[in-house]
Amino acid sequence: MSSRVDDLNLFLRVFDAGSISAAARSLDLSVAVASQRLRALETSLGVRLFQRTTRSLTPTDEGLALAEQGRPLVDDLQALMAGLRQSGTGVSGTLRMTTSATFARYYVSPLLPEFMQRHPQLRLSLDLSDQVHDLVTAGFDLALRIGALEDSSLVARQLAVNRRVLCASPDYLRRRGHPARPEELAQHDCLALVGSQGRADVWRMKDRRGREVAVRVDGPLESSQGEVLRDAAVAGLGIAMHSTWHVADDLRAGRLVMVLPDCRLAETGIHAVMPQRRLVPARVTAFVDFMAEKLGGVPPWERDVAPATRARRRAS
Repeated sequence: MSSRVDDLNLFLRVFDAGSISAAARSLDLSVAVASQRLRALETSLGVRLFQRTTRSLTPTDEGLALAEQGRPLVDDLQALMAGLRQSGTGVSGTLRMTTSATFARYYVSPLLPEFMQRHPQLRLSLDLSDQVHDLVTAGFDLALRIGALEDSSLVARQLAVNRRVLCASPDYLRRRGHPARPEELAQHDCLALVGSQGRADVWRMKDRRGREVAVRVDGPLESSQGEVLRDAAVAGLGIAMHSTWHVADDLRAGRLVMVLPDCRLAETGIHAVMPQRRLVPARVTAFVDFMAEKLGGVPPWERDVAPATRARRRAS
């Protein structure tokens, strides 16, 4: 029975990777052994799971059906077996996780020693990147993602609210003045984020009366990296839109000041995102619960930020 489950797991790796060699590498098998086991699975089922050519590997209808119906079974069985193994020894195994490099440096990395101390038999494998990976294909147990989530088959748990603010350096505001209304942003140098959906040059917010306002902005610098925009704002190049977790230290230290603090930008979330499973591995549950404990309620980056920056705004 276990060999058939292993063969089904191999089939799913080949299905996701589109390559026997890539699947073999991920399972630490030789290509010859992986090919032999895949053929044996097809023989035992009496169907072809892939159409093979010299350049491609395409799943058949039977292969598609096996992937759709077999994946939850493999996931549940692996999670169950891992849970039984861990029941007497605590959380163990390897947790494979991906998240934003900047967020990880600020708010994940400092927490890892405590988490590892709680679970000394657990290993961590962290991918720190702003690239959004396919968790199933890449073999990740978990991702921490910031912003609006796309509809998908993944399971998400919100850990904290992602609040955004407009901010600029005191030097820029002395030179150019504080905008009093959202519409005045059109006359300022604004630093735009460039993402997969294009340039975010229309800033939307609610003013102090609750009125929806959309302003098209422009400025001397745009970037796909928030770190670049944060550095440019601190250097006085213009007004930037940032998540408070990213600029909290700059706001507390006075390197940045909130702009239009009475206006409200749309909030998103910081989520733990997991593959769809009925039985979640204990290592994943332990880490998600730990991060919810540390970031829940008033997250660390929100503490004392708003009062301090508003006081500076009144004094300027």
